[in-house]
Amino acid sequence: MATAIDLATQGLRLTSPNPRVGCVIVAPDGRVLGQGHTQRAGGPHAEIMALSDASALGHSVRGATAYVTLEPCAHQGRTGPCCDALVAAGIAKVVAALQDPNPKVAGQGFARLRAAGIAVEIGPGEAESRELNIGFFSRMVRKTPWVRMKIAASLDGQTALENGASQWITSEPARADGHAWRARSCAVLTGIGTVLEDDPRLDVRLVETPRQPHLVVVDSRLDTPLDAKLFLPGRQLYIYAAVVDEGKQAPLEAKGATVIHCSGPGGKVDLAAMLRDLALREINELHVEAGHKLNGSLVREGLVDEFLVYLAPKLLGAGRGMANIGPLTEISQAVPLEYRETALIGPDLRVLARIPGRDNF
Repeated sequence: MATAIDLATQGLRLTSPNPRVGCVIVAPDGRVLGQGHTQRAGGPHAEIMALSDASALGHSVRGATAYVTLEPCAHQGRTGPCCDALVAAGIAKVVAALQDPNPKVAGQGFARLRAAGIAVEIGPGEAESRELNIGFFSRMVRKTPWVRMKIAASLDGQTALENGASQWITSEPARADGHAWRARSCAVLTGIGTVLEDDPRLDVRLVETPRQPHLVVVDSRLDTPLDAKLFLPGRQLYIYAAVVDEGKQAPLEAKGATVIHCSGPGGKVDLAAMLRDLALREINELHVEAGHKLNGSLVREGLVDEFLVYLAPKLLGAGRGMANIGPLTEISQAVPLEYRETALIGPDLRVLARIPGRDNF
């Protein structure tokens, strides 16, 4: 199962919106007969890759055990049911890390395997597989993406000077690492303030990736410039607006954007409704790279699940903070967090912190 988890990790930047799954087929004498991981959406799942690998190596898998990091699917989606392929191949036992939360599967794969006389064991590798697919589980169970907010700041918590200058607070290694986190997401979210001030591309450039994440812009009044760098060929761009303005919408859509009206109080975008809509658009992990105002709105509304923070070993003094959520009047009003991981990335400190209990779904 550890090998299957490692294989699943190889699909980190590849499989979205499908889960990252690995499979290893083992003979009764312990020999590995075949292995593989899920490919891009529409391509073979992990079980099919492992069966194909075994076939290419000239191995029969009849009587073998398949170790797979998620319940084999039991429905016809972009590909056929994996449980049927395992039955047809003569697999004797399936060891799966956990049940698929997709309502179209949700135990049906296990049931069909058992009905075919295949022994099923569930549990080994559960925590690792679930964490690897936290966004997929979030979308299936909560009906919203897993929201990860990335912030680059000085040690005293400033993300920019008072005049807005922010390039570059953190180092090149930290920026490359940030691109790796972008690459694993289904979509990157930013706000119109960042678009107007920085004119970013918000694509993945500093690490290799087989796919670019979608881009989401919160733009209440449809002020996105038509010559903004974020219009990249082949990338899906969603613009969420609070107003209906056909004069602005038509040119944006002509450039390839999808404009979605999602009006909330005060002429702003309803951020919670936006997340629900993104889940319907098969967004598992949403990677936020925005300014302190939009960051603050997302935090205040309780929509952020975890924080990916890069702290540079420097002090900036007065400037722009990480998230505009205050001022608070009592310490008890603070947003509670739990540290999940810390690491030095070049000279900078990377901190991964999560809202306690946020992954209990």
